Amino acid sequence: MMWFLTCVVLLAPAGTEAKQETPETIVVVVVGEPGDDKYQELFTQWAERWKTATEQTTARLVTIGLDESGSSDPPDRLFLEETLAALIKEPPQTLWLVLIGHGTFDGKKAKFNLRGPDISAEELSELLSPISCRMAIINCASASGPFIHPLSGRDRIIVTATQSGYEYNFARFGDFLSQTIGDSSGDLDKDGQTSLLEAWIAASKQTQNYYDSQSQLATEHALLDDNGDRKGTPADWFRGIYVTKSSKDNSIPDGTLANQFILVPDQGRPIFPQELLAERNQLEHKLAQLRQQKLELGDEEYLSQLQAILVPLAKLYQAVEPSPGKDAEAESSEASP
Repeated sequence: MMWFLTCVVLLAPAGTEAKQETPETIVVVVVGEPGDDKYQELFTQWAERWKTATEQTTARLVTIGLDESGSSDPPDRLFLEETLAALIKEPPQTLWLVLIGHGTFDGKKAKFNLRGPDISAEELSELLSPISCRMAIINCASASGPFIHPLSGRDRIIVTATQSGYEYNFARFGDFLSQTIGDSSGDLDKDGQTSLLEAWIAASKQTQNYYDSQSQLATEHALLDDNGDRKGTPADWFRGIYVTKSSKDNSIPDGTLANQFILVPDQGRPIFPQELLAERNQLEHKLAQLRQQKLELGDEEYLSQLQAILVPLAKLYQAVEPSPGKDAEAESSEASP
């Protein structure tokens, strides 16, 4: 019981009572067992970057495994379990779960190494399944590829540093992702902010560039799954933010949901109310589906359906854009005696 109360308090801002309104976004960063001081320093640095990015937002941050003393009291596994359990009754709109550390794979099960008992992909899936919100689960560890299959699902983004459990060498992907998640340099569609999709693409390319610069074969290949098909897509399938290859079943390609996840938004862009955000996301989903069917449709039919999506989408953006005229009137009113 004491561990549960500790987690509830950690989900509350400093100086407030534990019972309070749940924030729209919660970011949980878990740093696993480092093994030695070198990795402890690296993993702490990566986690600090996530902390810095989150501090630029209204999201609430929970960190697990960053105790410099190396103690694990309560055990990190229990701490993680209670942190997620606290979100079941009052889930946020969006949850980011970031795993930083090492992973293992025994040929059947992949695990993320925690200080104390480790956690498998299946066990993590059980903890997350009662939480009803959109979520991004980002496993930056080695041998993390098998996490996609049990965790994949609707309104979920799964990012792994490797494409299989047999890529078990130290994974550097987490280093580059922690740099790009809050950096506008990864902005591919030039909207002034970097989505999780864009950060993942940039980090994947930087990881490959690292191995190329060392004249080494890459021992890690990141994957992203956000369409629930449990397969994952590599970064080299993308041109910009769009997939250039089609799946055999013509399902919506990976990337649409991940491009809607933005940790550090552009302060100058309009903020969608929740009811309009859901409508916008649905229209963007339809747009991705239509792109998949382009070759099957005639030009006239494709353009007709495209217009039916883009017109209401444009109206949504127009509805949340601040009116220059009203702003000017407000400034004039404030300046009047």
